[in-house]
Amino acid sequence: MFSKIVFSTLFFLSALGLAQKNKTPNTILMRGEPVHTYSQLPVVNKPAPKFVLTDVNMNDQSLDSYKGRYVILNIFPSVDTGVCSASVHHFNEEAANLPNTVVLCISKDLPFAQKRFCGAEGINNVVMLSDFRSDFGWNYGVEMIDSSMKGLLSRAVIVIDPSGNIIYEEQVPDISQEPNYEAAIKAVKM
Repeated sequence: MFSKIVFSTLFFLSALGLAQKNKTPNTILMRGEPVHTYSQLPVVNKPAPKFVLTDVNMNDQSLDSYKGRYVILNIFPSVDTGVCSASVHHFNEEAANLPNTVVLCISKDLPFAQKRFCGAEGINNVVMLSDFRSDFGWNYGVEMIDSSMKGLLSRAVIVIDPSGNIIYEEQVPDISQEPNYEAAIKAVKM
């Protein structure tokens, strides 16, 4: 029995390694220096990959939780940095004016840190979600695989329409820059 478990585990890990080798890393910058993400963002006009992330109350939230609404994924490394904080504030303001739309702010920050941040900053129009125990970063191609930022999520914005298809995506070329808010908001209003 033990040998079957070991063999199955080795086979799974081997298959996982092969699957990962077929992905093409994406190069972005961090203050001008190259950093690589696991792969490219999901493709526009295709269904958004499913996910389950953790909210600030330690509950699981899936993409299906928001079906029938526009979903803006504001993806970033950590709320404890200036640019990430600015993006959450900007989308928090915009979200209040967007009908049938939810903004999900996604990082690897623990839910406790996200909750503390929202309370201290008066953030209440977006949903904070943590990728600390999921494979979101790999499925969406945004997890950084090298540099001092290895393991964190890159800065990206993805807009999903009410039927679950991706209608806009932006991998911010340098994670020290803010995303194109206007283009993401325009995708929802079209």
